[in-house]
Amino acid sequence: MMMSGTTSVSELYFPQALQDDVFTLLKKAGEEVGLPVYVIGGFVRDFFLGKAGKDIDIVTVGSGIHLAEAFAKIAGASDVVVYENFGTALVNVADYQIEFVGARRESYRKDSRKPIVENGTLEDDQLRRDFTINALSLSLNDGDYGRLYDPFGGIQDLEQKIIRTPLEPDITFSDDPLRMMRAIRFATTLQFYIEEETFASIKRQRDRIKIISVERITEELNKIMLAKVPSQGYHLLLKTGLIDLIFPEFYRMYGVEVINNIGHKDNYYHTIKVLDNIAPFTDNLWLRWSALLHDIGKPATKRFDNQNGWTFQGHEERGARMIPGIFQRLRLPQHDKMRYVQKLVRLHQRPIALVDTEVTDSAIRRLIFEAGEDLEDLLTLCRADITTRDSNKMARFLANYDELEKRIQAVEERDRIRNWQPPITGEIIMETFGIPPGPLVGTIKTAVREAILDGIITNDYDQAYDLMLKIGAENGIKPS
Repeated sequence: MMMSGTTSVSELYFPQALQDDVFTLLKKAGEEVGLPVYVIGGFVRDFFLGKAGKDIDIVTVGSGIHLAEAFAKIAGASDVVVYENFGTALVNVADYQIEFVGARRESYRKDSRKPIVENGTLEDDQLRRDFTINALSLSLNDGDYGRLYDPFGGIQDLEQKIIRTPLEPDITFSDDPLRMMRAIRFATTLQFYIEEETFASIKRQRDRIKIISVERITEELNKIMLAKVPSQGYHLLLKTGLIDLIFPEFYRMYGVEVINNIGHKDNYYHTIKVLDNIAPFTDNLWLRWSALLHDIGKPATKRFDNQNGWTFQGHEERGARMIPGIFQRLRLPQHDKMRYVQKLVRLHQRPIALVDTEVTDSAIRRLIFEAGEDLEDLLTLCRADITTRDSNKMARFLANYDELEKRIQAVEERDRIRNWQPPITGEIIMETFGIPPGPLVGTIKTAVREAILDGIITNDYDQAYDLMLKIGAENGIKPS
């Protein structure tokens, strides 16, 4: 519900934003404890953007904790989560998550983003907010219910799609450097642009990001990753100089080296194009991370020779080996999510390689077997990885890729290899030959599996058993 014009703040009332019963209860709680109550921040911003929000930030000129306790009692909420150190409280009621805080002014030490807090006015509290669009406030009080308080022109910034700080931006970003990441995140997710002086300030203050915890930075990166056009965030991270500080492995992808007038493509821009390509097809954060990291091994494997030009041989394997370290440093999950990304990075060249060759059923069976339940995600990633600017070449390649996908589907329907386990297990081998666990068991099991994948025998227990006996005899063992 965007507005236009320059209507005076005193004339702007939006009670329609506050029609849910929860706001009536918040107003009643304020009256009961004698405190003024205002909705502030993201809920108000999203109302003017035409979005429904369920997270509500409440500010009062007084004790936010006291107000939260009164509201919880009136609303019948089960409990109040109190954060004494921050003077805030959280109440969950119906579908809403409501955070309460007392209006305050803040000052900062240079070596910390933890503020020195004092009680303040509503405008003091608005002034400490990160951006003008997040400083908008609506009254829940008698006499001005629904009135918009917008001392810094946040409504105009919403209309013009601008990210701008209420304070002088050097102060805002030096005080809390995480706001630099938030500026880029909001610009990306809302598809806004960062006001010129605010942007220049991020470039000046970028070294301050070093005092922010990795967890908080990665939280913002994840939100950028899930945007409709995530490349916008990575363009801004590059232009501000933040990417080198927060994600050096990815920054190494940037740039083109030229030898003998031969240059390779810029892998930074290629990669964020792949990320944009995959975004319309998935909201799976980890598939998007796979797109971002699929070529992360290229800087380490880049080579030039006069015969072949630039090559990145083995970059998929090098990249896969880099994933655990990157996930650990960025405090990303170290379990199945990491292994999923690692698998897709390791395999991402395989379907593309099959497009360029006379593909055999054996090669397709191996791909299906290795990708397993992640086959569709791998194929989605590989399709997104097709980024040539030559429209004719693109059309030919996509047509060939379509044919490959049809072949993969046909082989899978016939041979049922996905999530397949060979019919001959290690236990069967040991029991048949009366041998203990050891390398020979693995040799026989692998040989049977490879024979099935190569189409030498079918995926049939009797054929596999006969082959096991033959391989055993070749290795000097007989059934016990």
